[in-house]
Amino acid sequence: MVRVRAAGRAAEHRHRKEYEATTKREPDYRVTCIFVDKGYRRRGLSLIALRGAVDLIARNGGGRVEGYPHETPSKRVSSSFLYSGTRSLFEEAGFTFDRPKGTKNCVMVRDVAPAG
Repeated sequence: MVRVRAAGRAAEHRHRKEYEATTKREPDYRVTCIFVDKGYRRRGLSLIALRGAVDLIARNGGGRVEGYPHETPSKRVSSSFLYSGTRSLFEEAGFTFDRPKGTKNCVMVRDVAPAG
């Protein structure tokens, strides 16, 4: 399951004040959660789901998409805590690093062209 929201006010953000102070351009969509059931993890399904979400956004007219994955530079983290995905996952799906968000997350962005 991937939760994608059409962008509105960033009320649900942790570190909202920092986020709003550093936002240069509001996104059209936000990827806020990527959930894979425990029995199906470590099979690449998060990447498939994220790419599927991007494809649906393209078919819906495209736009700027933000995600807020965890930074996992050197230590191993339990997959149950990675509900927002990882920076490397978003990079593999074509997103680029925009800025940090708090101490353990970052803002990743991708401009998605309309399909067709």
